[in-house]
Amino acid sequence: MVTGAGRGFGRAIAERLAGEGAAVALLSRSLAQLDEVAGAIRGKGGQAIGVRCDVTDPASVYHAVGKTEEVLGPIDLLVSNAGVPGPFGPIWQVDADEWWRAQAVHVRAPMLFMQAVLPGMIARGRGRVICISAKAARIVAPYMSAYCTGKIAQNRIVAEAAAELAGSAVAAFAIDPGFAFTALARETLEDTAAQKYLGGMMGRLREREADPASAQDLALCAQRVVDLASGRYDALSGGYFEPGDDLDAKLAEGAPA
Repeated sequence: MVTGAGRGFGRAIAERLAGEGAAVALLSRSLAQLDEVAGAIRGKGGQAIGVRCDVTDPASVYHAVGKTEEVLGPIDLLVSNAGVPGPFGPIWQVDADEWWRAQAVHVRAPMLFMQAVLPGMIARGRGRVICISAKAARIVAPYMSAYCTGKIAQNRIVAEAAAELAGSAVAAFAIDPGFAFTALARETLEDTAAQKYLGGMMGRLREREADPASAQDLALCAQRVVDLASGRYDALSGGYFEPGDDLDAKLAEGAPA
């Protein structure tokens, strides 16, 4: 199950998992996007379904999980990828309700999905959860408090879940996907508040938009998900990993990041 699967990193992850033989449930609010991705996967001989879902609404989440299990069977892998980039600006100026809605996507959504899928994973004795976080979780980025706070919280939820899952054969991870020019990047580039407060980022986004190598990060992220889904790195459960991290080296060190 991949949330935010209609575009960007979510689509890249879903297509790669399907290419590896997984039956994939694609979730987002846009069924048209999901139908396109599912069609592309089936066109290559894969198995996929699209399920419209509001990741912040419990009823919608449980409906999506139930539909997935009905059509595809038990969920062994959850990739929580849905995200929003803003709101941007000083804490004392951003709209508090908009800021809180962002936390619903960053924090409430993975919490709801873990509550929906972890009991089955624990009962079956197998399963993995991967949250698509960001390096914003470990830096202070002025005017991006909603995003940074949400990503910090995601990493802590993963660490807490992993501690509680110890001995269950179920693992949880958080990863930074990299820096591809996705639809969320375009939303940031076109946001008037981001333009006002994030001048340096605007320049980096424009450079990345014009860089043909940007798409490589999509493939690298999908590979990282495949690696973590394999079970080889379950001893690193609870960790947060960035694209340059050597998982084999960390495994040899014997502790999550």
